[in-house]
Amino acid sequence: MLVVGIDPGTATTGYGFVRDNADGGLDAVEYGIIATPAHESPENRLWMLYTQLKELLLLHRPDSGAVEKLFFQRNVTTALAVGQARGVVLLAMAEAGLVVAEYTPMEIKQAVAGYGGAQKRQVQEMVRALLQLDQIPRPDDAADALAVGICHLHSAHFAKLTQLE
Repeated sequence: MLVVGIDPGTATTGYGFVRDNADGGLDAVEYGIIATPAHESPENRLWMLYTQLKELLLLHRPDSGAVEKLFFQRNVTTALAVGQARGVVLLAMAEAGLVVAEYTPMEIKQAVAGYGGAQKRQVQEMVRALLQLDQIPRPDDAADALAVGICHLHSAHFAKLTQLE
């Protein structure tokens, strides 16, 4: 199964395509960021995010997608911008016909590092190890998106196991 994980943001959105392989391991197919210029209007930045994500989804044709849930932030302006980016991401995924799951940062940390309170560096190192990469993926937003994808695959595997019982 190929999944796309998304760490949404208006300025920078991380994406990561992760596939589970025949031996039970995971492979990073592609990862990176979609960056939008700060001098652009908010609507143009959202349009850029939408069109670039749509291209990636058409290129890779994932089986499902996962997005990091927005958690309450003290900076309302940032929370609103991230919420707008999440909406665009959800729209692009729905248009691609994907079933989309959403995970909190704590759920992602738990699934990847085994501890919901793990530090960012611990999660990044586990992403590197699980995907058998030479280095921690950069930038951080891409590593976070891969973590979302890994969380989704782990959750899907767990759901299959519980259905068999």
